[in-house]
Amino acid sequence: MEIVNIHEAKTHLSRLVDQAALGEAFVIAKAGKPLVKVVPLDAPTAGQRRRLGFLAGEIAVPDDFDRIGAGEIEHLFGGIGT
Repeated sequence: MEIVNIHEAKTHLSRLVDQAALGEAFVIAKAGKPLVKVVPLDAPTAGQRRRLGFLAGEIAVPDDFDRIGAGEIEHLFGGIGT
């Protein structure tokens, strides 16, 4: 893993970030002491499947979902409301 000093990181930040985004992590050091590690994020890229809707068709939400437990909740709040 590449170690760069903070001055070099400031000077070549764009190039270093591009390399990190491609999977080449690096460490920024100050006076030879490692401070931070720059690594790529595990974010979905264009065209990559996302997990949103991964259970579509596998579960059913009841029609009264937003009213489930309404009686208990009303009781807990002393009958205030409806």
